[in-house]
Amino acid sequence: MIRRATVDDASRIAEILVFTKRMNYRRIFQNDKVSFGEIQVYTLVKEYMDNPDKLEHIWVYDDVFVKGMLHIEGDKIDELYVDSFFENQGIGGKLIQFAIEQQNCKTLWVLEKNTDARRFYEKHGFALTGARTLEEGTTEYIVEMRK
Repeated sequence: MIRRATVDDASRIAEILVFTKRMNYRRIFQNDKVSFGEIQVYTLVKEYMDNPDKLEHIWVYDDVFVKGMLHIEGDKIDELYVDSFFENQGIGGKLIQFAIEQQNCKTLWVLEKNTDARRFYEKHGFALTGARTLEEGTTEYIVEMRK
């Protein structure tokens, strides 16, 4: 089931975000100071607990417990992550279909070097627009994709 996130989901959302980002982005950014120093589960959980409004635009895939999350801003997918233990089970596909069909999402930005994510989005009807910009504070580019 896909539902709005609540404060009770904060720790699972933080776990998914932190560990998935480490697994997927460490090889791209090669910055252990960020991967293991700045990005911390506790810090993110505390941020959600202290500011529950930050969960307002987050949806979770809940199948006994939270296995994936989706962050939507307007008609843009900001984040879509599935716990690595549950990848390739259709959860990401269900989350993106929800974003498209129920929330009318049409755009997203993805790291140019994150070829797995780009392929996933292409499989679900998104295409590169040609727009490209530096990811803030890095030397890596993000590219826009549109449905």
